[in-house]
Amino acid sequence: MTTLDTAVRARQSLPARIAARLGGGAVRFFLVAVGLFWLTPTVGLLLSSLRDKRDIAASGWWQVFSHPAQLTTDSYSKLFHNDTVMQSLGTTALITVPATVLVILVGALAGYAFAWLDFPGRDWWFMAVVGLLVVPVQVALIPVAKLFNTLGIFESTPGVVLFHTAFGLPFAVFLLRNFFAEIPRELLEAARLDGAGELRLFLRVVLPLGGPAIASLGIFQFLWVWNDMLIALIFADSGHPPVTVALQQQVRQFGDNIDILASGAFLSMAVPLAVFFAFQRQFVSGVMAGAVK
Repeated sequence: MTTLDTAVRARQSLPARIAARLGGGAVRFFLVAVGLFWLTPTVGLLLSSLRDKRDIAASGWWQVFSHPAQLTTDSYSKLFHNDTVMQSLGTTALITVPATVLVILVGALAGYAFAWLDFPGRDWWFMAVVGLLVVPVQVALIPVAKLFNTLGIFESTPGVVLFHTAFGLPFAVFLLRNFFAEIPRELLEAARLDGAGELRLFLRVVLPLGGPAIASLGIFQFLWVWNDMLIALIFADSGHPPVTVALQQQVRQFGDNIDILASGAFLSMAVPLAVFFAFQRQFVSGVMAGAVK
């Protein structure tokens, strides 16, 4: 060990030295244990959805490991023949996909404008957008409900999409603006010298470079909208509710259909999980890049 290494270690604090010594297998083991702990409810829900409702009522899901004969797909067969739940999955997709696409599109345009376009009051407008991040959703429920009722879109799919889009835009603009601001100015100036206008510059240069941030934003928005129940319960069409509201209605109407509820809950959870794991690499890099400034 050199004299420089000894001096660096001497300047390190006690917590830093402890963290450096524990940065090997012990930390990995701890992280794996925490991950398994957080996955336990998901595994339990999956195994419950593969059991008969009598077995669910009689014992816990862990009994599957000692009695594997309990596993069956009858719950999913009943679920796929349940028109209410299946229609609710389609309604949820009709809400989630447009709300995610609109937030990404508008947020990317606004983020580029705040990062690279000069217009009067740009910094003040950006501060106002950032300030909207702290506004709770519950504050806007009654005013927005009155506005949607006046516009004739209360209890409709477009109304829910607009609500989610409006409340998703402040975070989208904040994240994408910080990411776009890190693009080298020389790269944009070179594209302008080649004759690229602002729209072409945005589509051909900024958007491809902003892929990680856009992917992380899409995951955030998709998870929030897909799993939402409060907004759907108030603004969605009661005749064609999203899956979260449909499952709640199933609980209220049929107290003994735990098999349908378990399989429906896992199916509704599997979609956002699949989206997250498909884009997790872009998610991590996009969040880290957007948090620099």
